[in-house]
Amino acid sequence: MPSLFPAGPPAAGLLATHTGHPHEAGLDEAGRGCLAGPVFAAAVILPPDFNPPFLNDSKQLTARRRDALRTLICAEAVAWAVGEASTAEITAINIAQASYLAMHRAVAALAVPAAHLLVDGNRFRPYPGVAHTCAVGGDGRFRHIAAASILAKTFRDEHMQALALEYPAYGWAQNAGYPTAAHRAAIREHGPTPHHRMGFKLL
Repeated sequence: MPSLFPAGPPAAGLLATHTGHPHEAGLDEAGRGCLAGPVFAAAVILPPDFNPPFLNDSKQLTARRRDALRTLICAEAVAWAVGEASTAEITAINIAQASYLAMHRAVAALAVPAAHLLVDGNRFRPYPGVAHTCAVGGDGRFRHIAAASILAKTFRDEHMQALALEYPAYGWAQNAGYPTAAHRAAIREHGPTPHHRMGFKLL
């Protein structure tokens, strides 16, 4: 059973890794609590000295800073990849398992194999052949998990903005599929789309 980090802020700034291995990958997901759209995940291996200003949990950043950091992460990471699990997969296997599936797909797509996985949260489905550790609040404590949170969110937001062109009534360009009052009102008025998660409480 992998060890579990207690929740809490780092002692001084974000940490580079848990194991000290240069090819440890940070993992995080985006979209788990949404009513519509796929869940996205990212895996990131960073250089040991990668520590740009404002690097943090994506939820603590403005959209402008997330976008700027995404460009920097994609340019300077040792390796990075994004995976997703579809709405149909979420319905078939549940959101937790779909989140793990998206993470596994991101790990599998890394150009440099991960030596260890440091996963944001308290649960994970083991990835074959690679040990992992779960880190509660890891996106605010470790650089590579923070980077993964930024990539997962920005790539998912882009995806939802594209879907919003096809389904403009639901406000996905603004709410990214999350359960806002306006989103629920649109479902009530127009009904669900093929991208809505029918196993979720939509109204």
